[in-house]
Amino acid sequence: MAREKTGPDFVEALARGLDVIKAFGSHQRAMPLTEVAGETGLARATARRILLTLEQLGYVRSTPAGFLLTARVLELGVAYTLSAGLWEIAQPHLRQLVVATNQAASVAQLDGSDIIYVARAAVPKVVATTIDVGTRFPARSTALGKMLLSSLTPDDLAGALATPSASRVPAFREQPIERLEDDLREIRSRGWAATDQEMSPGVCSIAAPIRDGDGEVIAAVNLSAIAAEVTGDQMTEEFLPLVLLAASEIGRNYTLMRNTPQELVSTRSTSR
Repeated sequence: MAREKTGPDFVEALARGLDVIKAFGSHQRAMPLTEVAGETGLARATARRILLTLEQLGYVRSTPAGFLLTARVLELGVAYTLSAGLWEIAQPHLRQLVVATNQAASVAQLDGSDIIYVARAAVPKVVATTIDVGTRFPARSTALGKMLLSSLTPDDLAGALATPSASRVPAFREQPIERLEDDLREIRSRGWAATDQEMSPGVCSIAAPIRDGDGEVIAAVNLSAIAAEVTGDQMTEEFLPLVLLAASEIGRNYTLMRNTPQELVSTRSTSR
Protein backbone atom coordinates (compact mmCIF):
# COMPACT_ATOMS: atom_id res chain seq x y z
CA MET A 1 0.00 0.00 0.00
CA ALA A 2 1.55 3.29 -1.10
CA ARG A 3 1.93 5.99 1.51
CA GLU A 4 1.58 9.70 0.97
CA LYS A 5 3.88 12.45 2.23
CA THR A 6 6.90 10.26 2.95
CA GLY A 7 10.41 11.57 2.49
CA PRO A 8 13.64 9.94 1.30
CA ASP A 9 14.55 8.92 4.87
CA PHE A 10 11.26 7.07 5.43
CA VAL A 11 11.84 3.38 6.30
CA GLU A 12 8.92 1.50 4.76
CA ALA A 13 9.86 -1.82 6.36
CA LEU A 14 9.69 -0.32 9.84
CA ALA A 15 6.33 1.29 9.07
CA ARG A 16 4.97 -2.04 7.88
CA GLY A 17 6.16 -3.75 11.04
CA LEU A 18 4.33 -1.22 13.17
CA ASP A 19 1.23 -1.64 10.99
CA VAL A 20 1.30 -5.36 11.73
CA ILE A 21 1.56 -4.79 15.49
CA LYS A 22 -1.31 -2.28 15.40
CA ALA A 23 -3.45 -4.70 13.36
CA PHE A 24 -3.92 -6.84 16.45
CA GLY A 25 -5.67 -3.90 18.12
CA SER A 26 -8.02 -5.10 20.83
CA HIS A 27 -8.29 -8.65 19.45
CA GLN A 28 -8.25 -11.17 22.29
CA ARG A 29 -7.63 -14.13 19.95
CA ALA A 30 -5.03 -15.43 17.58
CA MET A 31 -5.04 -13.85 14.11
CA PRO A 32 -4.31 -16.07 11.10
CA LEU A 33 -1.74 -14.84 8.60
CA THR A 34 -4.42 -14.13 6.00
CA GLU A 35 -6.32 -11.91 8.43
CA VAL A 36 -3.19 -9.95 9.37
CA ALA A 37 -2.45 -9.40 5.68
CA GLY A 38 -6.00 -8.22 5.09
CA GLU A 39 -5.99 -5.83 8.07
CA THR A 40 -2.72 -4.21 6.96
CA GLY A 41 -3.20 -4.29 3.19
CA LEU A 42 0.09 -6.17 2.83
CA ALA A 43 0.83 -9.07 0.53
CA ARG A 44 0.58 -12.40 2.35
CA ALA A 45 4.29 -13.11 1.86
CA THR A 46 5.26 -9.70 3.22
CA ALA A 47 3.01 -10.06 6.27
CA ARG A 48 4.50 -13.51 6.90
CA ARG A 49 8.09 -12.21 6.86
CA ILE A 50 7.20 -9.40 9.24
CA LEU A 51 5.39 -11.72 11.63
CA LEU A 52 8.30 -14.18 11.67
CA THR A 53 10.70 -11.31 12.34
CA LEU A 54 8.51 -10.05 15.20
CA GLU A 55 8.35 -13.61 16.53
CA GLN A 56 12.15 -13.83 16.60
CA LEU A 57 12.27 -10.50 18.43
CA GLY A 58 9.72 -11.77 20.95
CA TYR A 59 6.82 -9.44 20.10
CA VAL A 60 4.50 -12.12 18.70
CA ARG A 61 4.18 -15.87 19.04
CA SER A 62 2.65 -18.40 16.70
CA THR A 63 -0.07 -20.86 17.67
CA PRO A 64 -2.04 -23.42 15.66
CA ALA A 65 -4.81 -20.82 15.33
CA GLY A 66 -2.53 -17.98 14.20
CA PHE A 67 -0.39 -15.28 15.76
CA LEU A 68 -0.71 -13.54 19.12
CA LEU A 69 0.99 -10.49 20.56
CA THR A 70 3.22 -11.17 23.56
CA ALA A 71 3.62 -9.07 26.67
CA ARG A 72 6.85 -7.67 25.25
CA VAL A 73 4.89 -5.15 23.16
CA LEU A 74 4.09 -3.42 26.46
CA GLU A 75 7.73 -2.32 26.50
CA LEU A 76 6.96 0.03 23.60
CA GLY A 77 4.24 1.85 25.48
CA VAL A 78 5.98 1.71 28.83
CA ALA A 79 9.11 3.23 27.30
CA TYR A 80 7.03 6.20 26.20
CA THR A 81 5.09 6.72 29.40
CA LEU A 82 8.20 6.44 31.55
CA SER A 83 10.22 8.77 29.32
CA ALA A 84 7.41 11.31 29.29
CA GLY A 85 6.97 10.94 33.04
CA LEU A 86 3.20 11.45 32.81
CA TRP A 87 2.25 8.00 34.05
CA GLU A 88 4.18 8.21 37.30
CA ILE A 89 3.32 11.85 37.92
CA ALA A 90 -0.40 11.61 37.10
CA GLN A 91 -1.31 8.41 38.93
CA PRO A 92 -1.37 9.80 42.50
CA HIS A 93 -3.51 12.74 41.39
CA LEU A 94 -5.91 10.47 39.50
CA ARG A 95 -6.28 8.24 42.54
CA GLN A 96 -7.06 11.30 44.66
CA LEU A 97 -9.76 12.32 42.18
CA VAL A 98 -11.29 8.85 42.35
CA VAL A 99 -11.31 8.87 46.16
CA ALA A 100 -12.85 12.36 46.28
CA THR A 101 -15.56 11.76 43.67
CA ASN A 102 -16.05 8.00 43.27
CA GLN A 103 -15.74 8.57 39.50
CA ALA A 104 -13.09 7.44 37.00
CA ALA A 105 -10.20 9.75 36.10
CA SER A 106 -7.82 9.66 33.14
CA VAL A 107 -5.04 11.48 31.31
CA ALA A 108 -4.83 11.44 27.52
CA GLN A 109 -2.76 12.97 24.74
CA LEU A 110 -3.66 13.82 21.16
CA ASP A 111 -2.57 11.66 18.22
CA GLY A 112 -3.98 12.91 14.94
CA SER A 113 -7.75 12.96 15.25
CA ASP A 114 -7.69 10.55 18.22
CA ILE A 115 -6.85 10.68 21.88
CA ILE A 116 -4.73 7.99 23.49
CA TYR A 117 -5.12 7.26 27.19
CA VAL A 118 -1.73 7.37 28.95
CA ALA A 119 -2.89 7.10 32.57
CA ARG A 120 -6.08 5.82 34.17
CA ALA A 121 -7.66 5.31 37.59
CA ALA A 122 -10.96 3.46 37.33
CA VAL A 123 -13.79 2.63 39.69
CA PRO A 124 -15.66 -0.69 39.90
CA LYS A 125 -18.74 0.37 37.96
CA VAL A 126 -20.50 -0.99 34.91
CA VAL A 127 -20.02 1.46 32.01
CA ALA A 128 -20.59 1.16 28.30
CA THR A 129 -16.95 1.10 27.23
CA THR A 130 -13.87 -0.43 28.80
CA ILE A 131 -10.95 2.02 28.89
CA ASP A 132 -7.33 1.07 29.50
CA VAL A 133 -3.98 2.76 28.98
CA GLY A 134 -3.47 2.75 25.21
CA THR A 135 -7.18 2.97 24.34
CA ARG A 136 -7.98 5.26 21.40
CA PHE A 137 -11.14 7.31 21.01
CA PRO A 138 -12.12 9.92 18.39
CA ALA A 139 -11.00 13.23 19.90
CA ARG A 140 -13.96 15.27 18.69
CA SER A 141 -16.43 13.21 20.74
CA THR A 142 -14.64 13.30 24.11
CA ALA A 143 -14.05 16.02 26.68
CA LEU A 144 -10.35 15.12 26.72
CA GLY A 145 -10.17 15.38 22.94
CA LYS A 146 -12.06 18.65 22.70
CA MET A 147 -9.80 20.14 25.37
CA LEU A 148 -6.73 19.12 23.37
CA LEU A 149 -8.15 20.15 19.99
CA SER A 150 -9.03 23.57 21.37
CA SER A 151 -5.36 24.20 22.16
CA LEU A 152 -4.21 23.76 18.55
CA THR A 153 -3.49 26.48 16.02
CA PRO A 154 -6.02 26.70 13.15
CA ASP A 155 -3.64 24.90 10.76
CA ASP A 156 -2.83 22.15 13.27
CA LEU A 157 -6.51 21.74 14.09
CA ALA A 158 -7.42 21.35 10.42
CA GLY A 159 -4.64 18.80 10.01
CA ALA A 160 -5.73 16.82 13.06
CA LEU A 161 -9.38 16.67 12.02
CA ALA A 162 -8.39 15.66 8.49
CA THR A 163 -6.46 12.65 9.81
CA PRO A 164 -8.53 9.44 9.66
CA SER A 165 -9.35 8.06 13.08
CA ALA A 166 -7.61 4.83 14.08
CA SER A 167 -10.07 4.20 16.93
CA ARG A 168 -11.89 0.89 16.83
CA VAL A 169 -14.74 2.35 18.89
CA PRO A 170 -17.16 4.66 17.05
CA ALA A 171 -18.67 7.61 18.83
CA PHE A 172 -22.21 7.23 20.12
CA ARG A 173 -23.14 10.70 18.87
CA GLU A 174 -20.82 12.81 16.68
CA GLN A 175 -21.35 16.55 16.36
CA PRO A 176 -21.37 18.25 12.95
CA ILE A 177 -18.18 20.21 12.30
CA GLU A 178 -19.95 23.58 12.71
CA ARG A 179 -21.10 22.67 16.23
CA LEU A 180 -17.65 21.33 17.06
CA GLU A 181 -16.03 24.62 16.07
CA ASP A 182 -18.45 26.50 18.33
CA ASP A 183 -17.61 24.16 21.19
CA LEU A 184 -13.87 24.61 20.71
CA ARG A 185 -14.18 28.40 20.76
CA GLU A 186 -16.12 28.22 24.03
CA ILE A 187 -13.59 25.79 25.52
CA ARG A 188 -10.69 28.10 24.63
CA SER A 189 -12.49 30.94 26.36
CA ARG A 190 -13.42 29.18 29.62
CA GLY A 191 -10.43 26.80 29.90
CA TRP A 192 -12.21 23.46 30.34
CA ALA A 193 -14.33 21.03 28.32
CA ALA A 194 -17.43 18.94 28.94
CA THR A 195 -19.35 16.29 27.05
CA ASP A 196 -22.68 14.65 27.73
CA GLN A 197 -23.16 11.16 26.27
CA GLU A 198 -21.28 11.85 23.04
CA MET A 199 -18.67 9.10 23.10
CA SER A 200 -20.68 6.57 25.10
CA PRO A 201 -24.37 6.48 26.07
CA GLY A 202 -24.93 7.27 29.72
CA VAL A 203 -21.46 8.75 30.29
CA CYS A 204 -20.64 12.43 30.84
CA SER A 205 -17.20 13.93 31.31
CA ILE A 206 -15.27 17.09 32.15
CA ALA A 207 -11.63 17.79 31.24
CA ALA A 208 -8.92 20.35 31.94
CA PRO A 209 -5.58 21.04 30.22
CA ILE A 210 -2.20 19.94 31.57
CA ARG A 211 0.45 22.54 30.70
CA ASP A 212 4.22 22.43 30.79
CA GLY A 213 6.47 25.18 32.12
CA ASP A 214 6.11 27.15 28.88
CA GLY A 215 2.33 27.11 29.09
CA GLU A 216 1.96 24.61 26.26
CA VAL A 217 -0.83 22.05 26.56
CA ILE A 218 0.84 18.61 26.66
CA ALA A 219 -2.13 16.49 27.77
CA ALA A 220 -5.52 16.70 29.45
CA VAL A 221 -7.06 15.16 32.56
CA ASN A 222 -10.69 14.22 32.88
CA LEU A 223 -13.31 12.87 35.21
CA SER A 224 -16.02 10.67 33.69
CA ALA A 225 -19.26 9.84 35.42
CA ILE A 226 -22.44 7.90 34.83
CA ALA A 227 -25.03 10.52 33.86
CA ALA A 228 -27.77 8.90 35.94
CA GLU A 229 -25.65 9.29 39.10
CA VAL A 230 -24.60 12.95 38.90
CA THR A 231 -26.17 16.20 37.78
CA GLY A 232 -24.65 18.75 35.46
CA ASP A 233 -24.40 21.20 38.36
CA GLN A 234 -22.56 18.64 40.45
CA MET A 235 -20.07 18.06 37.63
CA THR A 236 -19.27 21.75 37.19
CA GLU A 237 -19.65 23.03 40.77
CA GLU A 238 -18.28 20.11 42.80
CA PHE A 239 -16.05 18.07 40.48
CA LEU A 240 -14.64 20.67 38.07
CA PRO A 241 -12.55 22.53 40.69
CA LEU A 242 -10.94 19.21 41.65
CA VAL A 243 -10.12 18.41 38.02
CA LEU A 244 -8.65 21.87 37.44
CA LEU A 245 -6.51 21.50 40.56
CA ALA A 246 -5.31 18.06 39.51
CA ALA A 247 -4.39 19.36 36.05
CA SER A 248 -2.43 22.23 37.58
CA GLU A 249 -0.55 19.98 39.98
CA ILE A 250 0.28 17.38 37.34
CA GLY A 251 1.62 20.11 35.06
CA ARG A 252 3.66 21.67 37.87
CA ASN A 253 5.15 18.33 38.92
CA TYR A 254 5.88 17.42 35.31
CA THR A 255 7.73 20.70 34.81
CA LEU A 256 9.72 20.24 38.01
CA MET A 257 10.73 16.75 36.93
CA ARG A 258 11.77 17.95 33.48
CA ASN A 259 13.82 20.78 34.91
CA THR A 260 15.60 18.64 37.50
CA PRO A 261 19.07 17.60 36.29
CA GLN A 262 19.18 13.87 35.75
CA GLU A 263 22.52 12.41 36.80
CA LEU A 264 23.75 8.89 36.38
CA VAL A 265 25.16 7.79 39.71
CA SER A 266 27.62 4.94 39.53
CA THR A 267 27.16 2.23 42.11
CA ARG A 268 30.84 1.47 41.91
CA SER A 269 33.05 3.44 44.27
CA THR A 270 35.72 5.55 42.56
CA SER A 271 38.02 5.22 45.52
CA ARG A 272 40.25 2.24 46.02
